[in-house]
Amino acid sequence: MSNTKILFWSITVALGGFLFGFDTAVISGAEKSIQEVWNLSVFEHGLTVAIALIGTVVGSLTGGIPSDKFGRKNTLYGIAVLYLLSSLGTALAPEWITFLIFRFLGGIGVGVSSVAAPLYISEISPAKSRGRLVALFQFNIVFGILIAYLSNYLFAGIGEHDWRWMLGVQAFPSLIFLVAIFFVPESPRWLLLKRPNKIDNARKTLQIANPDANISQMVNDIMLSGQERDADGRKASLFSKKYSLPITLAVLFAFFNQMSGINAIIYYAPRIFEMVGLGQESALLSSAGIGLVNFLFTLLAMNVIDRFGRRTLMLIGSVGLIITLGLVARSFYMKEFNGIEVPVYLFVYIAFFAFSQGAVIWVFISEIFPNQVRASGQALGSFTHWIMAAIIAFSFPYVSETLGGGNTFLIFTCMMILQLIFVWRLMPETKGTSLEKIEENVVFY
Repeated sequence: MSNTKILFWSITVALGGFLFGFDTAVISGAEKSIQEVWNLSVFEHGLTVAIALIGTVVGSLTGGIPSDKFGRKNTLYGIAVLYLLSSLGTALAPEWITFLIFRFLGGIGVGVSSVAAPLYISEISPAKSRGRLVALFQFNIVFGILIAYLSNYLFAGIGEHDWRWMLGVQAFPSLIFLVAIFFVPESPRWLLLKRPNKIDNARKTLQIANPDANISQMVNDIMLSGQERDADGRKASLFSKKYSLPITLAVLFAFFNQMSGINAIIYYAPRIFEMVGLGQESALLSSAGIGLVNFLFTLLAMNVIDRFGRRTLMLIGSVGLIITLGLVARSFYMKEFNGIEVPVYLFVYIAFFAFSQGAVIWVFISEIFPNQVRASGQALGSFTHWIMAAIIAFSFPYVSETLGGGNTFLIFTCMMILQLIFVWRLMPETKGTSLEKIEENVVFY
């Protein structure tokens, strides 16, 4: 890409995705030690792991408010501060309640980041490269998960408080993110719609991003877009009857994303591996392997999603998830643990998930809503995703202890059978189609 400034701005903001992924996965290496240090009950332990996701739900619901009121750049500053406070606060927490508070703050950072960072990148990018640049955010999420697993492995066993180092190391990339945001401009689209007195700043940024474009026409189009209304002159409402199909698609897609068990496996991977006979060190190393597989197959999916289509990837992924989850359930039922069988199944499971659900969800949800309600529709899909993620993370320790590994993974398997039916019977293909054409096809399906 010739425009190095746009690339730098996008990479800088995509660091929010790296911290998003790191913060999500880092707890997997520390959760058992935290349970022992503060002698937590099953309920308290589940809350400890899920509290960040509860914060993420809050952040995803409210992230649009500061983005619109204070600007994308100032919101990104706030996200960086939340990540920094969370990493230092959890690492130094003297008791459980303090730990919960700072993990909750980190969760809010993740939720707001999932709104503000992709929003900023899409608004700053030229149309011809917007897809690749926005994809940097998803790329950095899985990269952050991988680095969190590797970091946990390296810090494991360095002393009694190794879990504090696992959590505290996030302060370094958080500080880098905080400083780097200083060097990016405000979104030109936000300036034109919310601060029209700074039109010259917006024009300058648009000119850098689109050197060959008619900037006056772009400015006109952006300012007119902020005045759009429904045919009756009122602001569009997401919950109109005509939007029932895209709402159904978004909610079900996000629901099945989490009912695949992905967050249970990412959060509790070391515990699952220890359940099947691996030692603690091997369990942590195997978790790092999950992060690597997730990273590689996300890259693969990003390269083929526009060639094969969203629906094709989901069909392939659903079948793969059914098979791999079924094999894990069978291993628990038969108690056939040789130290490598279940980890191999879960590696293949992660590959199928990254190739399908992991790569498709944010793309698909952002495509299926009409222009008038796209922001609120995406917020609904995001909220569904994060509330389900919190429920799964909170309940997994109790469910796995009460029902056993076999029944737990059988539930996930059955959910993926339902997902396959959903994709086959209901999910439309959106590849190579304009957003306006998708609107016509989905709303009037």
